[in-house]
Amino acid sequence: MVKTKTLFVVTSLLLFLALSGVFIWQDLAVLTLFPLGFLGIYFALFETEKLFLSLAFLTPLSINIEEYTAAFGLFVPTEPLLFGLMLWLSALQIKKAFLPSNLWKSPLIWAVIIYFAWLLVSAVTSSHPIVSLKFILARLWFIVPMLFFGSYFFQKRQNRFTFIWLFIVACVLVIIYTLVHHSLYGFGEKEGHWVMSPFFKDHTIYGAIVALILPLAVGLYVYKKHHPLLQLTLISLITIILIGLVLSYTRAAWLSVLASVGIAFLLYYKISWKPIAALAVIGLGIVLYKWDTIQMELERNKYEHTTEAFDERLQSAANISTDASNLERINRWSCAMEMFKQRPIVGYGPGTYAFEYAPFQRPENLTIISTNFGDMGNAHSEYLGALAETGFIGLLTFLSLVFFIFYTGIQLYFRIPKSYKEDRIFILSSIMALSTYFIHAFLNNYLDTDKAAVPIWGICAMWLVYESELGPSTADPK
Repeated sequence: MVKTKTLFVVTSLLLFLALSGVFIWQDLAVLTLFPLGFLGIYFALFETEKLFLSLAFLTPLSINIEEYTAAFGLFVPTEPLLFGLMLWLSALQIKKAFLPSNLWKSPLIWAVIIYFAWLLVSAVTSSHPIVSLKFILARLWFIVPMLFFGSYFFQKRQNRFTFIWLFIVACVLVIIYTLVHHSLYGFGEKEGHWVMSPFFKDHTIYGAIVALILPLAVGLYVYKKHHPLLQLTLISLITIILIGLVLSYTRAAWLSVLASVGIAFLLYYKISWKPIAALAVIGLGIVLYKWDTIQMELERNKYEHTTEAFDERLQSAANISTDASNLERINRWSCAMEMFKQRPIVGYGPGTYAFEYAPFQRPENLTIISTNFGDMGNAHSEYLGALAETGFIGLLTFLSLVFFIFYTGIQLYFRIPKSYKEDRIFILSSIMALSTYFIHAFLNNYLDTDKAAVPIWGICAMWLVYESELGPSTADPK
């Protein structure tokens, strides 16, 4: 049986390579997706676990076909694989339930269900119903395979670390490609916005994912004492990631990493959240009371994000007078707020921001990179995007989802016995990883892409498994 499978795989690969050569020679490279699809079907049927884990490696290397064809946006090969896995595993679940029964007791799962329920409600009243339904379908094929069925595959302890390793290694390969490509242009700031193409659309999402994997790589390093060769490998990976982060020229990514370190500090030393919350309230009060003075100081900030000096780029994050990137972001946020005022309850519908924001642009908010056609993307904020597209209730469901993500992770960190140091390190590093994204999410939104969705929902699935292993009390997680 094993020999038959091996023969089938080898034959299929050779046939795929032969057909690919013919298709490329005939200038029909897109047809190479069809034999690849058949390989995907085989692995889905007979090697489902391996196919699931391979998503971690394929995601950073996926390419959006929209960049090369007139077709709709689709990340290949990951999105077709995710969609196929969602259908196949859902059919198996219906035929004979295999998901852990206590999965449905998790508040995170119910937060996800409520979130989707409201997406459906807002889709009914959407200004573009087809767009909204496509948006919901895309969210489903990210969340269902990764979060729900991931909680089955990650019951094997080794699969959790294999998944993280594969994702980090693939990201590092992209970073190396980007650095080599970038070096051809002298590591210039302007070129740094697109040299990661075709694997990432621009430097902002690239920076967000590089920031996300940094705590994971550090976590693997301190997880346990490794063989010297493996330690050297991890040090090398961390160094490459740090270089990639700095040369991404992504201010939000840098700041999110710093913030994640602060969060880790609070958790590690068990600092009570009450004084932190009190200081935050006091700080907010001071900001509101002194807002006019603060605004005047911000307007004096002339540092541009185009500078290549690290400290000046960080300072440029507060430049709201001349920095086009910051001003355009304010323009998008202003549009989101105006859209919310028009439809405060149900919003304009999931995924509709890009189709609706143009008329809400105010002349005084337009920048040199604004467009009257409103065809330049999203709200640049997961939270304001949810507010504009799904209304106030939709924002609450999304905030609840984010809350229960971190509630699950933080509860796990404190519930796992101190004797299980390795598990606590893994949970802490993954909390830091997700915090980099959801802090970054105030300034950008990428959960509608495989690059962010696959690692985020995959990590959440791992937490659900840890939660299941712990049970109702601080039991042995192993």
